[in-house]
Amino acid sequence: MKSRIIFVVSMLVVSFAVVATAQTGAEDSPRPVIGRSMVVTGHGIVAASQPLAARAGVQVLERGGNAIDAAIAANATIGLMEPTGNGIGGDLFALIYEAETGELYGLNASGWAPSGRTVEFLRSKGFDEVPGRGIYSVTVPGVVAGWDMMRERFGSLPFSESLAPAIYYAENGFPVSPVISRGWARSSEMLAAHPNSKETFLPGGQAPKLGEMFRNPDLGASLRRIAEHGRDGYYKGQTAEAILKISEEMGGTFTADDLSEFRPQWVTPISTMYRGWKVSEIPPNTQGIAALIMLNLMEQYPIGEYGFHSAKALHVAIEAKKLAYADMLGYVGDPDFSQIPVEPMLSKAHAAERAKLIDPAQAACEVSPSYFPGITTAEGNDTIYMTTIDKDGNIVSLIQSNYSGFGSGLVPPGVGFMLHNRGALFTMEEGHANTVEPRKRPLHTIIPAFMEKDGVQIGFGIMGGWNQAQAHAQFVANIVDFGFNIQEALEAGRFTKGSFTGCDVNVESLIPANVRTELTALGHELSVRPPRTGGFGHGQAVMGTPEGIHFGASEPRHDGAAVPQAPSIFDR
Repeated sequence: MKSRIIFVVSMLVVSFAVVATAQTGAEDSPRPVIGRSMVVTGHGIVAASQPLAARAGVQVLERGGNAIDAAIAANATIGLMEPTGNGIGGDLFALIYEAETGELYGLNASGWAPSGRTVEFLRSKGFDEVPGRGIYSVTVPGVVAGWDMMRERFGSLPFSESLAPAIYYAENGFPVSPVISRGWARSSEMLAAHPNSKETFLPGGQAPKLGEMFRNPDLGASLRRIAEHGRDGYYKGQTAEAILKISEEMGGTFTADDLSEFRPQWVTPISTMYRGWKVSEIPPNTQGIAALIMLNLMEQYPIGEYGFHSAKALHVAIEAKKLAYADMLGYVGDPDFSQIPVEPMLSKAHAAERAKLIDPAQAACEVSPSYFPGITTAEGNDTIYMTTIDKDGNIVSLIQSNYSGFGSGLVPPGVGFMLHNRGALFTMEEGHANTVEPRKRPLHTIIPAFMEKDGVQIGFGIMGGWNQAQAHAQFVANIVDFGFNIQEALEAGRFTKGSFTGCDVNVESLIPANVRTELTALGHELSVRPPRTGGFGHGQAVMGTPEGIHFGASEPRHDGAAVPQAPSIFDR
């Protein structure tokens, strides 16, 4: 009875901590109809878009690993199981919360362009813009180097243990899940275009169907090399040689040094305060700053008073998105190559002035970036997001991607993974922050996120190309302005605008019809999509509380699950 009372009190404390910051009137707002409940436990949780991958992370927790070890295990496994969106041929970003110190660390494991990748080189090959697929869209994959740095600084288990589940499934097979099978089938034509990708990902000449067993022994061998040699098992030796071979075959410019000399960076997260909550993102070269700018603009309006899924609240958020993304596209690139005005972009005073551009009676179809003296502007969807929390409250918020579905379309011989096409986000316009150059990192869409207040920490993310920053801002508003829990905040109907000009915007039919009519009257050109479709992204979240109660959420727009750790009952 005593333990039950303590649990109930803990739940009341958590509910108050999340809801108390909601704006006046939020309690009267309608709440989303959800399909799932949160997972609640006093132990660890892994939330990922593939349940078997989430379970792999939990297995590592149950073996004594921490949130970092579990994140590596789940990420390696989902790279096998959801190759449409990620894998060891892609990049990685992570926010790591260390419960003992209360510190938040950022990891940028995005790779650089190879030697020889210049505007002049691409023009000599007949390109007027950076290709969307093929070898000239490939940058050095950063994920394995990212794992290595995470494990070395914060992990407690060797790669031989954290990669064991992924190796098992690669060699023994797993049944393909529903959403992933559909995405796989949509890429069949591209996968058939090169013999390596066809052999790896189209067994028997076709994409694996729902429930069909898929094996990838080549990937298992690649993971075994990492388990034995760490980062050198990828950026040197057999795997590196295979990457160089496909580069040479396709006329690329990769060198052995481009691979072996690449190192990720520990970075200081950027953040803003949104109505008492500290919201953090990875700094440029990512779009994370756009989420924070968007929140700063939304903060100028009493969105909680307007009400959830009200036309007034949605209008402000959509207009804030346009202004925030104009600044992000105007200034964000690799900070090692150009000056990026992060502080003025995140200034509350600047947000107050820029928010005045939002006309409450009319949607803006064209917006311009802000002007920051002395700074040159720059012009500038397939991903996984997962998050872990361990029994001690450590949290990893991690995102990993191939960029477009299956990335570049190129599989190095005998390695079992696709090279990403993240370099497609470079521009060939001279003098811009995001102009392609050797050893430069492109503007990135993928962003993990984190928010905290009064001892409550939430690791969250929502994947989906340029959808991500605007989805992050909507998630935060759902928590802060409307008092939703993390599952409700993920499942609530969203808008997304993938373009950077015009008044077009996609909305889920979960947004009421009368509200859509009001938005149309304001000049928004709506495209209404059925609920739970892929264009609005999908995400996961975990939450830790001062009482040691942990919550997990995974939304039904994908196959995912939040899986709790079991206590060691039978080992006693």
